[in-house]
This record gives sequence, structure tokens and C-alpha cells, in this order.
Amino acid sequence: MSGRARLMWDDAVTGYDFGSSHPMDPVRLSLTMGLVRAYELDRAVEVRTAPVAGDSTLRLVHQQEYVDAVRRVSLDPRAADGSYGLGTMDDPAFAGMHEASALIAGLSVGAAEAVWSGEAAHAVNFSGGLHHAMPGAASGFCIYNDAALAVARLLELGAERVAYIDVDVHHGDGVQAAFWEDPRVLTISLHEHPRTLFPQTGWPEETGGGAGEGSAVNVALPAGTGDEGWLRAFHSVVPELLADFRPEALVTQHGADTHFDDPLAHLAVSLDAQRAVQASCHELAHEYVDGGRWVALGGGGYAVVDVVPRSWTHLVGIAGHAPVEPESVVPESWKNEVYARTRQLGPGRMTDGRTPSWQPWEAGYDPADRLDQSILATRKAVFPLRGLLA
Repeated sequence: MSGRARLMWDDAVTGYDFGSSHPMDPVRLSLTMGLVRAYELDRAVEVRTAPVAGDSTLRLVHQQEYVDAVRRVSLDPRAADGSYGLGTMDDPAFAGMHEASALIAGLSVGAAEAVWSGEAAHAVNFSGGLHHAMPGAASGFCIYNDAALAVARLLELGAERVAYIDVDVHHGDGVQAAFWEDPRVLTISLHEHPRTLFPQTGWPEETGGGAGEGSAVNVALPAGTGDEGWLRAFHSVVPELLADFRPEALVTQHGADTHFDDPLAHLAVSLDAQRAVQASCHELAHEYVDGGRWVALGGGGYAVVDVVPRSWTHLVGIAGHAPVEPESVVPESWKNEVYARTRQLGPGRMTDGRTPSWQPWEAGYDPADRLDQSILATRKAVFPLRGLLA
């Protein structure tokens, strides 16, 4: 297996553009790639593109009639009437929608193929992580569910156990739905509580169905949860489940919208804690996953200058075994790029100045604490189903 990581990138992903008034501004992707290059991480990783996902690949998760509908409105956005979730406020139709969405899907599938074949130890597609798309409908800014497609491709290639970890502020509902009854896939989502945030799913009692009972894991975090609580929740659930499941491949989704500056949600996580979880996913891949196979995806994130590029540049550096030091000064060339593109001043360092820490679950818990109540609810709902102590 190559020790070099792969970064899946194609400039055409910036064509995934819902319009100037939509919060998912594709500038977040181009600025991230600009920061990756400014830190010369494109020398530490192999930058590759991949073919656009064809219908046979998309059908691993999506219904053909839905793919056909996306293709129709892609040719004529004015024809979108809300059917299949296309042409809504969340998912406005735009020319080239099918091609841009299928390219992002193809990059994530290509990442999965690279790590499974051993061409790369790890692979990153920060343009991916579009985890809300359902088999037959767009949802939550997501047209094709590239995260689910990456998992499905790993299964198609012969993987018998794939773990999916989602730390976006929103529940990874589309990926959970795709593998609800499949015991080969363990989905773990840490997200803001469904009482206070879209998509209003991801309750701890959602544990999978049929043969997949116990294969869906949801940690619903109270609004306002910050670094210590977020990290405590992650480490109180994820490592123990991975140690038990022993996946043959790990797919992770790193939405940056948990950040305290994100305008669409209500957690209070710092860039430094996001980096800490990225590093933990890397370590867990090497500790519990056959061959260390790790596919890392982007996701949400709507503080498109101050947060997203820094967070995902850290992710690329970690995956490429060339981590960017948090205290490092952001290259002036990139700050000039930020100003030229957005007329905003970019951040000065790769840190929010926090030192992430947490109390391990094994040290005890407080039954009156809202965060600990959330963790305990998840452990009680899922762990016994997997033969583990809650």
C-alpha cells in the first residue's frame, strides 16, 4: 500500500452552485484548495480527479427515476417544480446540476476505490460529504449522496464491514437511511439535537432496522455544546464501537458547521477541536481499520472564509501525514486571494487559540448534566444491541 494520501480535486466542483443568495457558496471550496496549495500540501498528497459518476454508480444508492429528474432540471432549471426535492429554497435548480453533483460523487467513489485497492492509504474529498440526499430526493443542499455512494462502492468491491462517522452539525440522515437494514455498515452521527436543528432526525432511539438493528448510532448534542463536551461525546462513543466492529474501511464526514461562528447552527466548537477530531479519526483508522483505509469527506460549513478553508486544510494535512501547526501564520498569498475573491480579510493563524481537552467517560458521569444525559442515552440505546456494556 502506498503511504501517500490522495486528494480528490477538480476545479469543476465549484460548478455546484445554488446561486449568490444561497449559504453554500462554492468559494469555500476554491479557497480551501487555495490554502492547501499555499501550505504546499499538494506536494504531500497526490492530487487526482476522477470520472463523473455514471448512472450505474449512482444507482448504488439512488433511484433511476430520481437521477433522470436531476438530469432534466439540469438541462432546464425553469422546469423544476419541487418534485424530488428539486427547485426548493434549500435545493434550487441550476444549469449543470447533474454534472457538478455527479462529479462530486465520482470523486468520493474514486477516493473509496483508491483506499480499497491500496493505491492510497487515505483519500480526501472535501467537496463531498453531501449526506442529506435520499435515494429518491434532494435534501438539505445535497443532490447526490456521495458519502453513501463511497460506502456502497466499498461494499461492491468486497468490503464486509464499513464504518461511517459523521461529525457535521446536522444528522447524517441520508447515509443512515441508505444502510438502515445493512449490518455491514456501522453509521455513527454526532450532531445538534433534532429538537433544535434540521433535519429533526438522529434521535438516540434510531438504531437501525431488521438485520441492521444496532448498526445506526446517534449522539444528539444539546445546543450550545462546546469543545469539551463535543470531544467528550466523540470519545465516549466512537472508539469503543470501532474497536468492537473492526471495520475494513472507514469513511468520515467533517462538516465544519459545528463551529461557533457558523450562521446556520447552534454548537460552539472551535477550529482546534475540529482538528482534534480529524486527528482522532486518523489515529482510529490506523488502530482499528484493516490497512488503515480512510476516506475523509467535507460536508456543511457556512463560515466560508474564516472557518471552512482552515478546517479542511487541517484535514488534508493530517491525512497526508503533513499536519499544519495550529500556531502557523496563514500565508499572505492566500489572504490576498481571500480579499480578491470576497473583499473580506482572512484569518491570521490556523487556530482559534483553544487547547482542546475532555474528561473521559470511564472517569464517571453526571446524570444531571445534559451532555452526559445525551451520551448515556446513546450508549443505552445501542451498546447492548452490540453486546457492549452501556
